[in-house]
Amino acid sequence: MAKARKDLKGRALWKGECQRTSDKRYVYTYTDAYGKRRGVYANDLAELRKKEQELMKDQFDGIDSAKARNITLNKMFERYIATKYDLRPNTFHTYKYLYWHYVGEVLGKKKLIDLRYADMVHFYFYLIEEKQLKVRSVEYIHIILHSVFEMAIKDEIIRQNPTHGIMAQIKKKTGYSRETKAPLTMAQQQKFMNFTANDPVHMKYVPLFTFYLGTGCRMGEALGLRWDDVDFDNRIIHITHAAKYRPGTDDKAMWTITEPKTKAGIRDIPMIDQVYDALKAEYKVQQERGFTTPTISGMTGFIFVNEEGRLRSPEAINRAIDTITRWCNKEEEQKAQEESREPI
Repeated sequence: MAKARKDLKGRALWKGECQRTSDKRYVYTYTDAYGKRRGVYANDLAELRKKEQELMKDQFDGIDSAKARNITLNKMFERYIATKYDLRPNTFHTYKYLYWHYVGEVLGKKKLIDLRYADMVHFYFYLIEEKQLKVRSVEYIHIILHSVFEMAIKDEIIRQNPTHGIMAQIKKKTGYSRETKAPLTMAQQQKFMNFTANDPVHMKYVPLFTFYLGTGCRMGEALGLRWDDVDFDNRIIHITHAAKYRPGTDDKAMWTITEPKTKAGIRDIPMIDQVYDALKAEYKVQQERGFTTPTISGMTGFIFVNEEGRLRSPEAINRAIDTITRWCNKEEEQKAQEESREPI
């Protein structure tokens, strides 16, 4: 009968276990699903047997323990993004930018098996409190991370998704609720446009804002509009593409032209009088100044450019809208108080 092996303290060792005399560490060796010999190590026998139990549970659940111990979040993201053949180019680059800009350096080098729910909650609040991201922006990053961990589960690398249910907790703790945006009334639109037209700083935005209100186009559709897309004779605007400001291959933002997400996005919009007059006025200004626009994705002749002939920045446009709204509301509240009426 074979003599049972024992450790240096005289305790019986199980099959596959041994204790090294050089450093007194315990080792458990086993053969993985691919026939390769592997080992786990521990400083004491109780810790080793806990790891053995985890291995047996992984094997029972079909989890690749060896791979799980080695693969990092960065590596898993690379595997995930390499499979997203159906993503639109703009979405593909946005996913890569968000991950490498906010996740890669902070969490990316950690092993998948070491990331727990608490770690991810802490990371999400780090994005909100330290990086000053809004909850909606964190939600975009969450969509990416949740998908990466789901792929790891399908690949039998981990058992659970540590991001599951986090956004509900984040929204609850931050008091976040998605705003229900109500359209401006006709009186509010008129007040906004009158204020803009009479403000020396922002009057340059009148043609663009008139176009927004008169067509309902998205910002990218408006900024991508060219003179070739405008049929003054028949008073028709052809929407066939949009301009997007997104991260490039070197993480520097750049303009690109994209197609609408759906076929319904390609459409003709009739020009109302206000839009017709605004575009005619802008055409005259550029004609006198000289038509100078950038070339983006092979296209040129863009309508809504600044004094330097560049497309107007979405950030600058949003800041202008916020500033005008704040000043306009303050002025209207003062007038309403003086006239003993409700503000518009």
